[in-house]
Amino acid sequence: MSDNTLLKPIRLGTLDLPNRVIMAPLTRQRAQQPGNIPHQLNATYYAQRANAGLIISEATQICAEGQGYAWTPGVHSAEQIAGWKLTTDAVHKAGGRIFMQLWHVGRISHTLLQPNGAAPVAPSAIQAKAECYVQEADGSHHKAPTSMPRALPTEELPGIVEAYAQGTRNAMEAGFDGVEVHAANGYLLDQFLCSDSNQRTDNYGGSVENRVRLVLEVVDAAVSTVGDSGRVGIRISPMGTFNGVDDANPLETFSHLIKELNSRQLAYLHVNKPDWVGGTYEGFDELLQALREQYTGQLILCGGMDASSGAEAIDSGLADVVAFGRPYIANPDLVARIQAGAEWNNINPATLYGGAEIGYTDYPTLNG
Repeated sequence: MSDNTLLKPIRLGTLDLPNRVIMAPLTRQRAQQPGNIPHQLNATYYAQRANAGLIISEATQICAEGQGYAWTPGVHSAEQIAGWKLTTDAVHKAGGRIFMQLWHVGRISHTLLQPNGAAPVAPSAIQAKAECYVQEADGSHHKAPTSMPRALPTEELPGIVEAYAQGTRNAMEAGFDGVEVHAANGYLLDQFLCSDSNQRTDNYGGSVENRVRLVLEVVDAAVSTVGDSGRVGIRISPMGTFNGVDDANPLETFSHLIKELNSRQLAYLHVNKPDWVGGTYEGFDELLQALREQYTGQLILCGGMDASSGAEAIDSGLADVVAFGRPYIANPDLVARIQAGAEWNNINPATLYGGAEIGYTDYPTLNG
């Protein structure tokens, strides 16, 4: 299988990748406490997976208000930046490349996670039909329904854009090769994109042109901060309904977004299939084909693929590279397994979130 499509090199933005196997962003909730600080355990985990053409880090909150789950890492304090430097140094030493995924959860949060117990922020004051993971003052932890958010007033939106710019700045200081703007899976930017969660009447709501405005401002801020559009990617999840979002016309919404993204000449567009994030799959293949035909840059496709279907997605022209999520949790040497035609380990669902080494850095490789 040495001639597998997945193993062919490709240039993605400013990076030359040795293969087309991407490690997808994966929330694992293993940041050091207090302070949500990345530490040596995280560095070990990512370095084990440096065989990927590109690693996209777990979603990382750009500000304290952007957190929606306990124990997820941030990139807004000096300690967090220093912690992430452990990971980027380890990945680069192992020969890998890594982007940071920039995250603001918006309304997918809880007052227990917010500074001073404030309400989470959102495009509109609509409570999400979703859950987040919280830790109580006594140390106990559990899932909880998201809190009622407050609508962001227009005058606060430049501050949101600046938080993404600062997050980008901090990511580059921490040694990342670039950043991915997280505009998927029902978090803040996706909440602005989708018509049901965005009921605004200002320049950021209503028409599709208005609903994509904040996303584009964030992308432009990231590009301006990095100084190179080839070091910025974006992730979207058309037709996904995870975290309680829905859009009345995803073809219109995402076609308009892609038309605007084409002029930005980004490193890539990362499309997440809706099946694992609660979306109905009916009609998605047609939508994806339409979006693929409209996007003029490199496209990463993610969601539920194995080596065969991943290679087929590339061979058919549907994607240029493919991202693997859960397979990379259980198979730190995923590229070697693809090359050898070896079986893949299965994940242990009980150890996906929280904890320490077990189910994180102890999955076996082909070499034991």
